[in-house]
Amino acid sequence: MSKQGVILLNLGSPDSTSTPDVRNYLREFLMDGRVLDIPFLLRWLIVHCFILPRRPQQSAEAYQSIWTDNGSPLIETSFKQQKALQEKLDIPVALGMRYGNPSTEAAIDELINKGVDDLFIIPLYPHYAMSSYETAVVYLNRILKKKKVSMRTRLLPPFYKDEAYISALVESAKPYLENSDYDRLIFSFHGIPERHILKSDPSKSHCFKSDDCCQNCNAAHATCYRHQCTQTVQSFVNQLGLPKEKYFLSFQSRLGRDPWLQPYTDKTIEKHAEEGYKKIKVICPAFTTDCLETLEEIAMEGKEIFEEAGGEHFEHIPCLNENENFIEFLAGKVHAWQNGAYDGVDTQDPVVIGTQSFSKI
Repeated sequence: MSKQGVILLNLGSPDSTSTPDVRNYLREFLMDGRVLDIPFLLRWLIVHCFILPRRPQQSAEAYQSIWTDNGSPLIETSFKQQKALQEKLDIPVALGMRYGNPSTEAAIDELINKGVDDLFIIPLYPHYAMSSYETAVVYLNRILKKKKVSMRTRLLPPFYKDEAYISALVESAKPYLENSDYDRLIFSFHGIPERHILKSDPSKSHCFKSDDCCQNCNAAHATCYRHQCTQTVQSFVNQLGLPKEKYFLSFQSRLGRDPWLQPYTDKTIEKHAEEGYKKIKVICPAFTTDCLETLEEIAMEGKEIFEEAGGEHFEHIPCLNENENFIEFLAGKVHAWQNGAYDGVDTQDPVVIGTQSFSKI
């Protein structure tokens, strides 16, 4: 008889705020061909000769500004999510990071030692992107193949517009929005290069071909990050009843000189202040766990940009983290899988950009 188990996957964090640890983390992250998707030799040259000599010290200072007594906020909160989900299930739940520790391999070993041979995989990314959702799944598959274990695996598809997920997101944001005077709510999603969108278009003829490509129904949307972000925003504002003039969508965390998804969050925040918006709030639905990109880049840097440009009140709305409704959402997906109501996506076939169409639970 098979033994079921669950694994939660997230991005990861350096082991400490020391420059060597941050350098090791950045090396692993940036050498991933699904993050910096250029030929290996060129990627190696850019990372080792242009980024790693200077960037780690700057990033270490940023991590120091958000580090807690328990270490990385992302790791600490991810463990809380794991514990909260475990309390609702009667099967083991493991936690693995794509980069750093606790590693995905250690999580797999933990489950193997518990006799698990039927695994439900939950990437904690609501949206599909080759640099987040896909790389985490492909990496897990690589580990399983290396270990040559016989394990049935099923995968939770991106849940960017799942009604229960949207409800959890809305409920978590309500205390910051209801009975509160604000001029604009900015939805800030993690940015990705435009070329990633083009690579994930199976038709090679839809994305960026028209101004409303994200609104026109197309098979490309199954792997289109920008479309899925817009769908999350639309579902959120519909459920909350926000008028169009009350919200705005932007993308943060760009790297390098190539064009990334626009509009850029930092420029958006600055422009809002310059145009006379005095009170704004920022929510980051691409992240289910608060991390460097939300706590430092948005809550700290974003606030500074806004106030220097003339804004008066800036507030970052926390991620879902261990929100009860979000944990219930995850538990519901696991229970549906356990009860045979949902079979999941078969991960034994590699996830290939532009060819994987995810079914909906």
